[in-house]
Amino acid sequence: MIAAASLAMQQRNLETIAGNLANISTPGYKATRLSFAEVVRRTSASGADGANGPIAPGGVAVAGTDKDFSTAGDLKPTGSAMDLAINGRGFLEVSLADGSRAFTRGGSLTINKDSMLTTQAGLVLKPEISVPADATRINITPEGRVMVQVPGHAGELELGRLELAAFVNPGGLKALGDGLYVPTGESGEALAVRAGEDGIGTLAQGALEQSNVQMNNEMVALMKAQRAYELSARVLQVSDGIMAATNELLRR
Repeated sequence: MIAAASLAMQQRNLETIAGNLANISTPGYKATRLSFAEVVRRTSASGADGANGPIAPGGVAVAGTDKDFSTAGDLKPTGSAMDLAINGRGFLEVSLADGSRAFTRGGSLTINKDSMLTTQAGLVLKPEISVPADATRINITPEGRVMVQVPGHAGELELGRLELAAFVNPGGLKALGDGLYVPTGESGEALAVRAGEDGIGTLAQGALEQSNVQMNNEMVALMKAQRAYELSARVLQVSDGIMAATNELLRR
């Protein structure tokens, strides 16, 4: 029934809103949005394949799940040289355990046992940056240049340069969890761009991007979803009552 389908969809909507609220303090989290679409059905068969019958409304279904990349989270200074945020629309590329690539909006970095610059989860950043074991200080410029201070070397030593990736439709990226995303047909393939060029944004060392979830917006969405759920439940109850009354009349 249409009312039952609506109940199921509003339940998913409520769960999505709850997930956003639960991650309101998660660094780099992007709010999730559901989009709905009308479902149509054939009311009767017309022809051998039954594909030409009249069309009637068949309820509602989830058309898609998107991440909201249109709004950036605030950048919170941390004072840690190993924290990195992106001030703009770009993404950092990382290498997954299976060798495939994923993308992140930054976060806390570390140096693994192989002296490679990685995320806290141990995923190596691309392009790979090898940090000398005796480095005493690391500096990442807004343009992505990774500099370190090492004993016996005058000035800073440049190790490489981090690049950012852009997507035609970042909202179409598939979320893997832990702030990681992979491209889909909707997002398009990643386009490598140097930080600070073509409006891609710059890197901010010593800061973390906060969640872009807005409490006021989520509470309004929660009230609307709750009201829609209540109305769908009421429609279902009335429909059941009408069916019960009809069956009683037929038995007389």
